[in-house]
Amino acid sequence: MNAPTNISAQTQNRKADHIRICLEEDVQCDQITNGLERYRFTHSCLPELNHNEIDLSTTFLGKHLGAPLLISSMTGGTEQAAIINQRLAQVAQHYKIAMGVGSQRVAVEKPQVAHTFAVRKYAPDVLLFANLGAVQLNYKYGLDECLRVVDILEADALILHINPLQECIQFKGDTNFRGLLDKISKLCFKLPVPVIAKEVGNGISAAIAEKLIAAGVAAIDVAGAGGTSWAKVESERAENPLQRRLGKTFADWGLPTAECITTIRAIAPDVPLIASGGLRHGLDVAAAIALGADIAGLAMPFLQAAATSETAVAELAEVLIAEITTVLFCTGNASLYQLKHSGSLQRIE
Repeated sequence: MNAPTNISAQTQNRKADHIRICLEEDVQCDQITNGLERYRFTHSCLPELNHNEIDLSTTFLGKHLGAPLLISSMTGGTEQAAIINQRLAQVAQHYKIAMGVGSQRVAVEKPQVAHTFAVRKYAPDVLLFANLGAVQLNYKYGLDECLRVVDILEADALILHINPLQECIQFKGDTNFRGLLDKISKLCFKLPVPVIAKEVGNGISAAIAEKLIAAGVAAIDVAGAGGTSWAKVESERAENPLQRRLGKTFADWGLPTAECITTIRAIAPDVPLIASGGLRHGLDVAAAIALGADIAGLAMPFLQAAATSETAVAELAEVLIAEITTVLFCTGNASLYQLKHSGSLQRIE
């Protein structure tokens, strides 16, 4: 599919804007939180464990991970993004954690920027997620385009991100979501890699998750509210007062991450589940795992680190792993499986 050059340029400029705005402006949710502050771990002063033997390893979609961490989908399409993705991929490889890239629509429209996403050479053993907007299936995208982005990344799975609020606020956003579930279902059964459904910061409800799973989606990334507000991001990019007003009005719209995890787990106890949305440290990650998530994704902390240096990314990964390990040690759990089934996390009434 050959897109007009001006559309490619618009998409590429949008990617550059997103990085700049996320790094320079206050685009975090103001009032809504990820919901994890409503929970507290029960401290064990006698864990009966050797700290050095705590095991954070797990599997997700059949692939081994050294820790239950995902570098969430962020960027691509610009030379700055290429540097960021390279740094993230090299650290992901070192610590054997999963990584996603930002929407690859720009690479479909402008193949010469595909290299900004192509990180497999830096992360040969890592669980890698390609990424496209689900709504593009209503805008002439199909199996061929999905295969193309998977091939660019040599990806293990394809994330279809679902972002109706962002598209409402974005200048000339793609807002035709009619009949999308059926198209997602057909894609799930044709694509040779698993499909992951992901929100972008407003959350996936249990009712929608149930429909997506029935349609053939292999995993859910809840991407709940409480972190970066893409309504605020798009408000910063607004080209008219209406967009700016919409972005501010809906800055705190969405379902808290904790609520998404618990409600989806109640109706789908076995679906591979990613917790993301406002997670900022390893204590959040551990709480999300204890609530029922399999792995946890962070975006903003990794973006801020990657914009600085590879060393900063590695230091962040070290800290996150140390924080998760500390939670397990101080709750008397030697593994993530034990943490999930320990009852160590209690809701604060």
